[in-house]
Amino acid sequence: MAAIDSPVSVAEPVVLSASRATDIPACYADWFMNRLRAGFFLWTNPFRPSQVQRVSTARVRVIVFWSKHPAALLPPLRELDRRGLHFYVQYTLNDWEAEGLEPGLPPLAERIRLFRRLSKRLGPERVIWRMDPLLLADSLGVPEVLKRARRLAENLAPLTRRLVFSFADIERYASVRRRLARMGIGAREPSVQEQLDLACGIAEINRAFGLELMTCAESVDLSEMGIAHGRCVDGGLMARLWPGDEELMAFLASPQARKDRGQRRACGCLASKDIGCYGTCPHGCVYCYASASPAAARRRAKAHRPDGNRI
Repeated sequence: MAAIDSPVSVAEPVVLSASRATDIPACYADWFMNRLRAGFFLWTNPFRPSQVQRVSTARVRVIVFWSKHPAALLPPLRELDRRGLHFYVQYTLNDWEAEGLEPGLPPLAERIRLFRRLSKRLGPERVIWRMDPLLLADSLGVPEVLKRARRLAENLAPLTRRLVFSFADIERYASVRRRLARMGIGAREPSVQEQLDLACGIAEINRAFGLELMTCAESVDLSEMGIAHGRCVDGGLMARLWPGDEELMAFLASPQARKDRGQRRACGCLASKDIGCYGTCPHGCVYCYASASPAAARRRAKAHRPDGNRI
């Protein structure tokens, strides 16, 4: 494996993703800020561990954060502002408490309060609600999922401008299937018809709220319901939020701001550099395919050093 101080390539992204692979704002915010101050991150290719990349922050203009409980992100916000960096948060907030599908997260009420605080601090356009993923179980049919979605919308719609959702991918991942089977609740991914029923129900709920609805990396066409194919790393949103940033605008107008070829075919994100690492999130979400072993992920998170070069 390449030495920690001997990267084999260098990247100088304009957009940084933190992160699709793990919850950096919830679990590694101190490390993130330390590396930002140092001016670079080291990232290991999960499919080729010998490939270590030095990710420079010299050109970074936008950071896209993904999180399920970004409380630790609140203290550094002022420093991010001082550095002149733009950022927004993809905040995943599901109501799977009764099923115990997200055992490492705080109670739902606490997460809603944090969403409110973050929205008040950043503004509703910069805190995007993700209801992700949608799944079903023996006691969790389409009507119950929509009932919970309505309750969440009543709390969150005044605090955001966009709702992004996706459908669970369970059959593709053996480790996920085994974890869900051990729970004995009959959790499964929605059928094609159930996906349409869920989408239709969400669109109907949204008539009262007027959020921008998007799917995440889903090929199903829901445009007739007013639901677009999503772009979590969204150049259009960046242009609306920060039109005066000439360097960012030049990037968005350039060939570099193409669709991210490293993502799934149905993903609409533009190119960014993700600095996360699989198998490091301690939340233990049962449906998660980014951690093959939740116990190993918790051990790794516990041993993590905020002053290290990598997660």
